[in-house]
Amino acid sequence: MIAPCKEDRAARYQQVTIPELEQVAGSKTDRQWYAIQTYSRHEKQVRDRLLAVGIEPLLPLGKQCRQWSDRKVWTTLPLFSGYCFANFALAGSLAVLQIPGVVRIVGALKPEPIPAEEIAVLQQVSSVNRMMEPCDYLIEGAWVEVIRGPLVGLRGQLVRRASHHGLVIRASLLQRAALIHIGTDEIVPVQ
Repeated sequence: MIAPCKEDRAARYQQVTIPELEQVAGSKTDRQWYAIQTYSRHEKQVRDRLLAVGIEPLLPLGKQCRQWSDRKVWTTLPLFSGYCFANFALAGSLAVLQIPGVVRIVGALKPEPIPAEEIAVLQQVSSVNRMMEPCDYLIEGAWVEVIRGPLVGLRGQLVRRASHHGLVIRASLLQRAALIHIGTDEIVPVQ
């Protein structure tokens, strides 16, 4: 079997037909952030395809240390595996669903928008080069606010792991959470 070359892969991405760009993107007032469920390990491809059709994607990535058989390797993985976020008008949801790799737009009965506060937290966290890792959603702990460093103003739940402390941020609609490594001198309890 011959593996496809890069030109063949690029051609596959370009063959996707999407309705009018204006309908997909919508006006700025109509657009909201939605969570998109993707096929396993297709998050980055979906992000790139959304960007190619003019939809603003958000894929929070975390830097993690992975143990291979002969060495440790730092990898960049999606913070919420199987999910990507996109800013579009609900009228353009058919175009989003037709993008290869997309399973569905997340919601109980219909697509539900993500609260602006949660998206702002994810955007702020995405812009910082900190070690991050997924964690359980239902972790009990004290609510804290960051007072120093690049994440000032960020609120979350403090969690203690073996040798470090972390701040848990949540995407409630997805029932997912992520742990950001943080020093205890950077946070204060929320009152």
